[in-house]
Amino acid sequence: MLCACGQENRYVAPPPPKVTVAMSVQQKVIRYLEATGYASAINTTNLVARVQGFLQKINYKDGDQVKEGATLFVIEPEPYKLKLEQARAAQVGAQATLKQTEAEYERQAELASRQVASKQALDNATANRDSAQARLKQAEVDTAQAALNLGYTEVKAPFDGIVTARQVSLGELVGANGPTQLATIVQTAPIYVNFNINEQEVLNIRADMRRLGMTAEELKQYPIEVGLQTDKGYPYRGTLNYVSPSIDRATGTLAVRAILGNSDQVLVPGNFVRVRVGAADEQDSLLVPDAALGSDQGGRYLLVLDQNNTVEQRKVTIGPRVGDLRVIESGLKPDDRIVVAGILRAIPGQKVDPQLETLAATPASAAGGK
Repeated sequence: MLCACGQENRYVAPPPPKVTVAMSVQQKVIRYLEATGYASAINTTNLVARVQGFLQKINYKDGDQVKEGATLFVIEPEPYKLKLEQARAAQVGAQATLKQTEAEYERQAELASRQVASKQALDNATANRDSAQARLKQAEVDTAQAALNLGYTEVKAPFDGIVTARQVSLGELVGANGPTQLATIVQTAPIYVNFNINEQEVLNIRADMRRLGMTAEELKQYPIEVGLQTDKGYPYRGTLNYVSPSIDRATGTLAVRAILGNSDQVLVPGNFVRVRVGAADEQDSLLVPDAALGSDQGGRYLLVLDQNNTVEQRKVTIGPRVGDLRVIESGLKPDDRIVVAGILRAIPGQKVDPQLETLAATPASAAGGK
């Protein structure tokens, strides 16, 4: 009993909790800029009646896809054919008059050279010839105008496109009080996609251009990827077509436009779309599991072990996702050990028992959303 009373109860600390750690994945990643935009027609034109008359034919069905030069509407051409014939007849008469006055001028000029005719007779012949030349010129202009008006009786498609529902009926008088709108034609192949990028993204792009030695013209041929709201990924491809020369001070953004072939007519004007622009080259990056990231009022952080296996909370700047991994822009070193599992047991300032795991790389083409 005396021996038993001499023993002391001592507290034995529990072993450090086990957590799974891993080194960051080092690989090349294509950085993407993502934005939301909208599709717009490359050409939209109202088809109008430029001459007055009764609508004689409608050669398409509402919503038809038509080719450039196709005749869509015909306004009664007969009155304009008659006016053209009248103008041509007047032109022939003016040519005959000119021929007669030229012959009279030559005769009076020869007589005046022999001092047989008076100077007044020569002056009269000269004036008659010049007047006949002017009348012929006017007759030629009238003939050209009559031919032009006859051509206006056929309203043709100015480009390949889709024609909207007609706004007039057969037999209706059009062009009576100025141009009458008949329908609208919309060109959707190719098609524009408009979007905006913020000032910081503009600075990043310009920095990449300087680094790669790209010119502004080369930038306009830059590939663009587009997807509809219901699409998975970005199935449609195009190229950069236009970049505004200045940033909008009200919004702090730069207007950008892409052009897509749209041969299958999937995109229609007015569609809201997702836009992705990839960097011109791949960049060396550090990647960690996206699930390993935490956040607080100070931003995003990772739990990192020091040489003594003590947990440290490290502030980091994140980049785009690559599959299940996330690019870390700053705040992490290649040899840092990151807690990837058992995060709730990893308390900053305390030691842990690390279990090392190797992370698998992800294809760089998967880089995307933020």
